[in-house]
Amino acid sequence: MGNICRSPTAQGVFTQWVHKNKLSHRFEIDSAGTHAYHVGEPPDRRSQAAALRRGVDLSALRARRVVPKDFEHYDYLLAMDRDNYQSLIQQAPQYAHKVRLFLTFAPHLPAEEVPDPYYGGANGFDHVLDLIEAAAQGLLAALLPDLDVQHPS
Repeated sequence: MGNICRSPTAQGVFTQWVHKNKLSHRFEIDSAGTHAYHVGEPPDRRSQAAALRRGVDLSALRARRVVPKDFEHYDYLLAMDRDNYQSLIQQAPQYAHKVRLFLTFAPHLPAEEVPDPYYGGANGFDHVLDLIEAAAQGLLAALLPDLDVQHPS
């Protein structure tokens, strides 16, 4: 929603997967919130700390809100939960085919939504990272056939 926890974490993790597989030149990766609560702010310090423990640096990221041109520009708009999914669809119903729940790329997980860790304890940020890492790997694997590239390492 505010682009300071889940979405920047997903941006950082997916960027790392893409970089690790030497595909940075093939992707443009960004994150944005559906609300303007934290525009211009860095990711939540707890998100940053949890990600950094896993080698992902989120410190350069800044929150922004989804803008209309995002729907035209990006191939995928990935929502962390159903509320944000519905918000994206309502903003641009003509681009509904581009909007998906992020965890659809991790069908082996029992969850369909990435929970918001903002009001929970520190363990919530690690749980979110577990979910995001699985979905980021699944997303990259799903996109590779279109890129004519081998499965990620």
